Amino acid sequence: MTHTFTQIYLHVVFSVKGRLNLINKQWRDELYKYICGIANNKEQKIFAIGGVGDHIHLLLSIKPAVAPSEIVRDIKANSAKWINERHLVAGNFQWQRGFGAFSISSGQLDNTIRYINNQEEHHRKKSFESEYLDFLKEYNVEFNEKMFFQHME
Repeated sequence: MTHTFTQIYLHVVFSVKGRLNLINKQWRDELYKYICGIANNKEQKIFAIGGVGDHIHLLLSIKPAVAPSEIVRDIKANSAKWINERHLVAGNFQWQRGFGAFSISSGQLDNTIRYINNQEEHHRKKSFESEYLDFLKEYNVEFNEKMFFQHME
């Protein structure tokens, strides 16, 4: 083949350091727009973005030359800087180290978008920790459950 054709969808999840409830509803949409701009500037596309006060979900389409860790690192670093420059939280805002990235097929797009867009409603019933453990299990990601919660701090 003379061209490379791909469509790689990732459901990405990352949280505020210490899982503190710092992402305020008053400026959350502005943050989401800023994050979408970061992705667009890296020639990546965000199909959905949502979350609650302590974490964010993205449905991201990436090009094969970009490592998921690079785009997530750029999103987290630049969005934290944006929050801190605007003094939107008391003290220094930081994202927690690490993230989850789960591959999504095109057949899962609508359900994933709906899920991401309904985070507030979803988290009235389920904690972030429970949600994240469910993702790890559903996608067969190996992890040590005893160590998991230590690293969530």
